Amino acid sequence: MNSGYQGGQAAPYPPAGGYQGPQPGGSNQGGPPGAYPGGQPAGGYPGGQPAGGYPGGQPAGAYPGTQTEPNQGSGYIAPPQGITVPQYTGAIPENEAPTEQQSEPTAPPLEKMDAIPGYQNIGFTESFLPPPPTYQDAMKGPPPERQNISNVPTITEQEARDALLEFVADNCCYGKRAAEDLNFNDLQSSSAFHYTMESFTESRSTEWAYEPYNGQPIDGPHNGPAPGPWDIQSKPSQLFKNETRKIEVPHTASIKPCHHCFASGFIRCHKCQGRGRTRCFSCNGSGLRMGHNHHHHDHHHHGHHDNHHHHHHGFEDDNRCTWCHGSGFRDCGTCHTRGMVVCPLCRGYHQLKCYICLTIKWHTEVDHHIVERTALPDHLIKQAQGQVAFEESMPRVYPITQFQESEVNQASATLVAKHQFPSKAILMQRQRVRIVPVTVCLYKWKDADADFIVYGFEKKVYAPKYPQKCCCGCSII
Repeated sequence: MNSGYQGGQAAPYPPAGGYQGPQPGGSNQGGPPGAYPGGQPAGGYPGGQPAGGYPGGQPAGAYPGTQTEPNQGSGYIAPPQGITVPQYTGAIPENEAPTEQQSEPTAPPLEKMDAIPGYQNIGFTESFLPPPPTYQDAMKGPPPERQNISNVPTITEQEARDALLEFVADNCCYGKRAAEDLNFNDLQSSSAFHYTMESFTESRSTEWAYEPYNGQPIDGPHNGPAPGPWDIQSKPSQLFKNETRKIEVPHTASIKPCHHCFASGFIRCHKCQGRGRTRCFSCNGSGLRMGHNHHHHDHHHHGHHDNHHHHHHGFEDDNRCTWCHGSGFRDCGTCHTRGMVVCPLCRGYHQLKCYICLTIKWHTEVDHHIVERTALPDHLIKQAQGQVAFEESMPRVYPITQFQESEVNQASATLVAKHQFPSKAILMQRQRVRIVPVTVCLYKWKDADADFIVYGFEKKVYAPKYPQKCCCGCSII
């Protein structure tokens, strides 16, 4: 579903004179905490008690509220203070086998939600909203003046040999004699270029959300029209740092009867299906210890009838299941014998606060381009230290056009053009060029020609052709 705010024109970023926050003095609506006034609410949900339940925790699609989460291991949700869980009196299925999992409750019926102008088409899943045109207008102006790039340092033969010796020392199966005795034929110094293009973007989406209503203030349509999703002011805590923020859209809240428990605050226990007890797991409902039954003692029928009766009764007492004391059942630990549990959606408060939730996501889109013409893999250039030759940040950057390496200019033009995001607002862009020194070291050892590469300010070594290495032992010296 393509949906979004359908109201008036939104203000540019940051919104000049835009919506500053909720109006003071939100009002309380609905009943007091823990009780729904007047029995079944108007517009409520007819019918009996629903089967199943929800295993606790935040319901899917809900906006995080301030409710305290229950102990997930116990499966028990405490009722509101002063409220006692009622005894279940509804129908009980014939199947005695208990269930282990509650069924997840659904979101409230969409047709029960209030019609909020500008938000008519949203549901209980995120609907991303493109920013208004004013957000996409770049700050116009001439390209910035750019300084010349200084050359990166080169290395000597001794520095190359020292780097190779350090590389060999870090590899236990490499012998050091080749590094010590090799003769250099040539050192071919060059530069690798690492171009990075970043766009710090903002996206906004809206959806209906809900949480238990326990008497908190309600900022509804009676306080005024709801602002558009891009009219609500909210700034990131830091540029180029990914972040997500959820905000209740002002003037969209209302109180609805809980559809999951039919505004009763309680549902039938999924564990015992309303019985208040479950079959004993130790004796599987027989009431006897495992491995014992009445047929083992047919020979006791001989003798006096009274003595036989007394002896048989004592035998049964001795072999009763110690867990259920012979009843075959145990109290249900989920509902504490009540047959009902607190509704996980409204937490026993009968009602839900429904409102429109605005989700703002700040995300950095990043692209890289490596210019490197030796056998060195590109990912090693990304990780190596180098000189930042060029860096600029602007609301909209201009492609680099006068860099000494034409491929960098071409990559800049391509990636700047690529960084257009119609569904997001671009808050800031930055681009950077790093120069990483690369030296191909050609050498001869034992009449064999080979090479290795020294790269980065930290003088890392890439030497897949090193002649003195062994994978079967470390005896090479």
